[in-house]
Amino acid sequence: MDIFKIALAGNPNSGKTTLFNALTGSNHYVGNWAGVTVEKREGRMQHAEHIMDIVDLPGIYSLSPYTLEEKISRDYIQNERPDVVLNIIDATALERNLYLTLQLIELGRPVVVALNMMDEAEKKNIQLDLEGLSAALGVPVVPIVALRKRGLSELLETVVNTHHAKETYKPRRFNYGEEVEAFVREVELKLPKALKAQHDPRWIGLKLYEHDIEVQKLVAPLKFDSGHDSPDLMADLRYKVIGGIIGGTSSVHDIAFDPLTDRIDRVLLNPWLGLPIFAFIMWLMFYLTFNIGGVFADMIDVFFSVYLTSWVTAGFEFLQVAPWLVSMVVDGVIGGVGGVLTFVPNIAIVFVMISLLEDTGYMARAAYLMDHWMTKVGLNGKTFIPMVLGFGCNVPAIMGTRTIENENDRLIAILINPFMSCGARFPVYVLFASVFFPGNETAVTFSLYILGILMAMAFAMIFRKTLFKGEQSPFIMELPPYRFPKPSDLGIHVWEKVRGYLIKAGTVIFGASVILWFVLNFNFSGQVPITESFGASVGHFIAPFFGPLGFGTWQNALSLVSGIIAKEIVVANTAILYGLSDTAGLTEFGPVLSQAFTQVSAYAFMVFVLLYTPCVGVIGVIKRETNSWKWTGFSVLYQLVVAWVMAFIVYQVGMLIFG
Repeated sequence: MDIFKIALAGNPNSGKTTLFNALTGSNHYVGNWAGVTVEKREGRMQHAEHIMDIVDLPGIYSLSPYTLEEKISRDYIQNERPDVVLNIIDATALERNLYLTLQLIELGRPVVVALNMMDEAEKKNIQLDLEGLSAALGVPVVPIVALRKRGLSELLETVVNTHHAKETYKPRRFNYGEEVEAFVREVELKLPKALKAQHDPRWIGLKLYEHDIEVQKLVAPLKFDSGHDSPDLMADLRYKVIGGIIGGTSSVHDIAFDPLTDRIDRVLLNPWLGLPIFAFIMWLMFYLTFNIGGVFADMIDVFFSVYLTSWVTAGFEFLQVAPWLVSMVVDGVIGGVGGVLTFVPNIAIVFVMISLLEDTGYMARAAYLMDHWMTKVGLNGKTFIPMVLGFGCNVPAIMGTRTIENENDRLIAILINPFMSCGARFPVYVLFASVFFPGNETAVTFSLYILGILMAMAFAMIFRKTLFKGEQSPFIMELPPYRFPKPSDLGIHVWEKVRGYLIKAGTVIFGASVILWFVLNFNFSGQVPITESFGASVGHFIAPFFGPLGFGTWQNALSLVSGIIAKEIVVANTAILYGLSDTAGLTEFGPVLSQAFTQVSAYAFMVFVLLYTPCVGVIGVIKRETNSWKWTGFSVLYQLVVAWVMAFIVYQVGMLIFG
């Protein structure tokens, strides 16, 4: 059995992940915007007598390591040396896509070009000479439609043939002019044999000509004078070659203009209408979450708090199970995990709405709309995409900052992202808004999301003027075409998000609920009343810290501290700490919580949950993405301080106004 490795490389939004899913049977998310894939994914498939290990690399525009995902892709191809590089090209944007193709060919690995979205090219009356394009590039070119799995058999056969013929594989050497070629020949002559054995010498020469810092380090202490000081000169020369290739192999007849897209963009991108429309869409998301999700949430709540609790209690009584075990399961597990699972419908609707915004192409337009405002705080619209992704989960959102070229901009984006209210905080808002602001849940929750955005932008401005001074990078982003979301893709994306929420409920929150039950029922003397437990002692010690914020009870203090593990635990622990697991469910939260909160302190509590130290998963990804304990520790501490100050202001000012 023949086993070999294939690397999928292509521009963002070229259909690369769609092809990966089609080949491997995977269900990775496919979005209609740039930057969906920010780390490599791996899968395996069998074709005839061949086993192919396929690696889906991050979407990139070039192999110049300006962004982290470009570095990941280039390092993989250069160091892991896949047997074949499968370059996915958007047939409707040939000029932009071929820039990466030329660089992949220059790198020296066997390349096969998959010309994707041929159906859309036909709709736009784009005619391509595939044989001519293959001859011009010197590599095989195969037309496909990855979304409909058209042309995949021919593509796989071509990949296999290229792999078997790699000893005789000879791509075209593009002529970039005598000055460049003379420089490359000089480099090839002076490179040591060991370096030539590891890397294509022509590729090294071309990268040195464009002042590639990584390659300059690679050849040190050797130095070469390219005779120019513009790193963009090589890009201009490549585009001249690309222009010649396109001129001889493609043509467009009677350009198909899409008036609908233009009319929609005139409204959605209007400087006066665009932002109000975006705000209305966000408000609608929360409205649907409470008014539709709430119905199903009530059903789940009744199941856990009435039926499951009574069934388990009756079963344990019949089996004569020890009272402490009954209490642990009913009060700890069902009370904690059930309290979190109650909000699955609300979470699912949030994920559906966010996925719709991404898949239709609106998300990229939201970034364009926000560029004007982001520029005022020292960033650009590209930073807004990871911010919006944070509404789902801050972990992939922070990883999404890899698409930001400027390192200072990226660090700012990482540090402000946890202010974006993730789905894990949402159950807290649902609970407290339903109890203390009935009829106004949508407005209250909407205000918290807006506050998170404003805080993120405010601290972006502060960081730009203090910690990360320097020029901001320009905003360049391709607006994807509007597309109707494919129901299966939408379902897969939402299910993966909800599945992650359920897994967390069954693992992290389950474990935390059991631990909390022990902490609340024992001390050094054994099992004791909750007021004498370890948890009560810890809570009483911490509670004064929250006193000026209006929620200085030991139960609230302990709940917030445990929320650093996972924000959903705040709801789970609130149920356990106030002994609500064996009551009639959420209907009993009101009377109990009203004894510990007022409307003002409840809103201050939600503000604190919005802004305080992120969960351990986010802390871990901040450490990984910054590679710095300094910035990780700074993120943890400054958010805690900001949360305390803002909750203090909300509570104290609120008490002055409302009493």
